[in-house]
Amino acid sequence: MRPVIQNVSILLISAISLGACSTALETVRGPELAPIGYPAALVPVQQTYLPAPEDRPASANSLWRTGARSFFGDQRARRVGDILTVNIDIDDRAQTSNSTQRARTNEMSGGVTNFFGLENSLGQAFPGGFDPANLVGLEGQSNAAGSGSVSRSERVSLTIAAVVTAVLPNGNLVIQGRQEVRTNREIRELTVAGIVRPEDISSGNTVSHTQIAEARISYGGRGDISRMQATPAAQSLVERFSPF
Repeated sequence: MRPVIQNVSILLISAISLGACSTALETVRGPELAPIGYPAALVPVQQTYLPAPEDRPASANSLWRTGARSFFGDQRARRVGDILTVNIDIDDRAQTSNSTQRARTNEMSGGVTNFFGLENSLGQAFPGGFDPANLVGLEGQSNAAGSGSVSRSERVSLTIAAVVTAVLPNGNLVIQGRQEVRTNREIRELTVAGIVRPEDISSGNTVSHTQIAEARISYGGRGDISRMQATPAAQSLVERFSPF
């Protein structure tokens, strides 16, 4: 049992040493770009989908397929590994305001007029104006007032190329894309993933973010600026678990 504990301790110390070493190198050299690789598929599909639709015939008396850019074939993404362009244009605004007020007043009293003829004897134990008719009295009051408001404005306009990582049984495409840009010692990272219909892909092989189902869009960064803007880890733990 003891050798197992020693091996686990060695592994933990090694992991901590490697993490500290990588953090120190990143502090000196700055953040490194992630290696280029085939994007992993989106979350495993567990839902039941409809069977794949049949191919639509060409227009009557025509060999041209609607939406195709080429006379001999459709250049739009439709197979695993194909690339398409995603246009992200988010312009959201939200504003809410709430106000709540609450008040409560309680009062209760009770007494004992007859207690086996000993109601007057109780006054000897409680001198100072004992009144059996007002033996117990309770009174309470509570007030609460709260207000809150939210004013949010978001504007993101970006373009990213995504790769088809899977084709679902009903013909829909699972896409995922990632883009990293390094400026000095700061890396800006954009990721997009979701499910699109082949019919929503334009003849220019582009699709809008509003046409992506289960869309997951992330735009952030890592580096010196992001690290200085982030809340320290100890302070985050205190704020998260503090009961006050």
